[in-house]
This record gives sequence, structure tokens and C-alpha cells, in this order.
Amino acid sequence: MDSENRLHAEGEAAIQFADGYGLYYYHGVAFPEKYGKVHPNQWEARWLLEENNAELRRILIQTIGYIRICEELKAVELDSFREYHLIKIDANADLEPIVLLKMICPSTGYTHVLRVPPEMESARKAITWVNWDIDPENFTVES
Repeated sequence: MDSENRLHAEGEAAIQFADGYGLYYYHGVAFPEKYGKVHPNQWEARWLLEENNAELRRILIQTIGYIRICEELKAVELDSFREYHLIKIDANADLEPIVLLKMICPSTGYTHVLRVPPEMESARKAITWVNWDIDPENFTVES
């Protein structure tokens, strides 16, 4: 259990049964054995490219860290606008280049990353696309 009384283990099963079967949890979130049996310091950035579960991707991103992800996947910043950064990963990870919009939330400090269409070259256009064609200049002022 972690400090908030949630099932948690790093690099091993949080619950281990006598027959060898184990359940893997990371701060209360059920994890597949693929991730759970590996210590978080050794998690691989390329897993993000294969993972479809948004909650698992969020934990992978927060734990691996944005800097290491960009280094390991050889990301290049294409553009930026305010707290947003448009990033491109050309690694042979997918059929087409992976273009990501990264935003650091001003109120929480969390980093959010969303995949955008590969033809995006402007952070402002990517922000508009993500926000259903609302230009970022029309956003309410944040406090």
C-alpha cells in the first residue's frame, strides 16, 4: 500500500498468490504485468507509442518524465505558443510521423500531451484543432 492506502508496488506484484499469479498496481491503478514487473526507473518511453489506455499513458508520461521521453524518442520541437509546444517524433514507431501537442497546466503543473494530425506545423493551429476550432486567443484568462 502507498501513503494514501492504495495498492502499490514497484517492479513486483502488489498482490502475490501462492500459485505465483500476481496483480500489479501503481498507486491504485491496475497495471499489466508488462509494466508492473519492471521498476519505474526502467520503464521505456516507446511503451507510450504502443499503449492505448489513457490512464496508463498518463502514468507512464508522469513517471518517465517529459525530458526522458523526448530524448529517447528523439523528439523535435516544431513550434510553441504560450504554455503549448508542438513536438514531432519521427522514430519508426508508427506508419506516419507522430506529432504531439504538449501543454503544462498553469494551475496544476501537470504535463498533458495529445496526439494531433501529422500535418500540423503550428502550435496555435494544433491548439485550435484540439479545442474544436476555438482559437486560443478566445480562451478565458486563467488564474
